Amino acid sequence: MARPDKVDAVEEMRDRFRDSNGAVVTAYTGLTVAQLQQLRRSLGENAHYRVAKNTLTKIAANEAGITAIDDLFTGSSAVAFVTGDPVEAAKGLRDFAKDNPNLVIKGGVLDGKALSADEIKKLADLESREVLLSKLAGAMKGKQSQAASVFQALPSKLVRTVDALRAKQDEQGGAE
Repeated sequence: MARPDKVDAVEEMRDRFRDSNGAVVTAYTGLTVAQLQQLRRSLGENAHYRVAKNTLTKIAANEAGITAIDDLFTGSSAVAFVTGDPVEAAKGLRDFAKDNPNLVIKGGVLDGKALSADEIKKLADLESREVLLSKLAGAMKGKQSQAASVFQALPSKLVRTVDALRAKQDEQGGAE
């Protein structure tokens, strides 16, 4: 019979897996409690860092329908559940791992797709969602103004061409 505290832990992690759009599995051996608290603060509001037993975490992930990361639950493992911008959370983990080599990113899952540690590091190299959206908006605005210029140029070019043809016909008509 399962102990109630373990059942509660599995249920809580299962809900976190379901409610998050991503999860990053890390190894944390050698980190102090103070360093783990610092890591949790560096992840901000859009991620929750949880240290748990591998067996319980694997059960919770499987109950949430995530089986692609089962092989990551070996050794000391902790999971960063990402509920906001995954780029921001990946940057927080990458930056913390640079300063604290005991934190090792094993891999993760984003929107149901398994990610390797290298893919998570590439995700961390992206700009934030807000920056990308503003760049997209700027590009779209620029393309719209270019299109408007082209559309305005076509009628005026047509008018100039017609005027040039009329002038040429007038010259030819006057020369005969």
